[in-house]
Amino acid sequence: MLTFLARAPRPLLSGSAGSPGMQPMAAARRGLGSSSSSSSKKLVECFYDVLSPYSWLGFEVLCRYRPIWNMELRFRPVFLGGIMHATGNKAPALVPKKGEYMMKDLPRVAKFYEVPLHLVKDFLGTVIEKGSLKAMRFVTAVDMAEPQFLEPVSRELWMRIWSRDEDITQPESILAAAERAGLPSDQARKLLEMSSSPEVKNRLKATTEEALEYGAFGLPCFVTHVNEEPHLLFGTDRLELLGNLLGEKWLGPVPTSSKL
Repeated sequence: MLTFLARAPRPLLSGSAGSPGMQPMAAARRGLGSSSSSSSKKLVECFYDVLSPYSWLGFEVLCRYRPIWNMELRFRPVFLGGIMHATGNKAPALVPKKGEYMMKDLPRVAKFYEVPLHLVKDFLGTVIEKGSLKAMRFVTAVDMAEPQFLEPVSRELWMRIWSRDEDITQPESILAAAERAGLPSDQARKLLEMSSSPEVKNRLKATTEEALEYGAFGLPCFVTHVNEEPHLLFGTDRLELLGNLLGEKWLGPVPTSSKL
């Protein structure tokens, strides 16, 4: 499959309108991203689903810190529905008090993290009923075949659902996001067809199971590898702790150098 060149994506800041690869956990535990040398980068895996608004916040902040922290950032698309089902967890919206809190919390954290996230009008219909399986299969296909587009395609899907309250389940919606991400239309259609293949379905399932093996019960989850040991952190509010594990300094959600 042809590989197309793309400009290196920039982290998104509020008011502006995108890392590849998957390695088995066993390989990661053998020392990927860790070394006795202070100059070697530590592996940080970001497990996410574009259905998760909090995943978008963590995704963007890590993109901003990528040139600042000494880390190898690896994006790992998974299926949130599979994680919730496997762990017996419930979406916050299905727990009345959690749902009420989240409706107030999301606008606050969107402003704090400077990400143009807005509440969808039909939260239950969009998040619970429609879900993200087709979108995440497409993202997985991109990761497998055109990984340089993984970041911008993921971002554009988040922009559709969580910034403009647009659909991400229909083929034309997915293709529209891919086009905005700079993926050539003919290649995007091939990847959309590829997304229904057993290879893509199995990859998404395997990555989701890997997140579960680390201990995931929701998203976003971040796994940092320090001294050949994986450390699972849940939630965007744990990014400061992630920096501490890496031996790096937290400079807030929008570090100055990311604005340059």
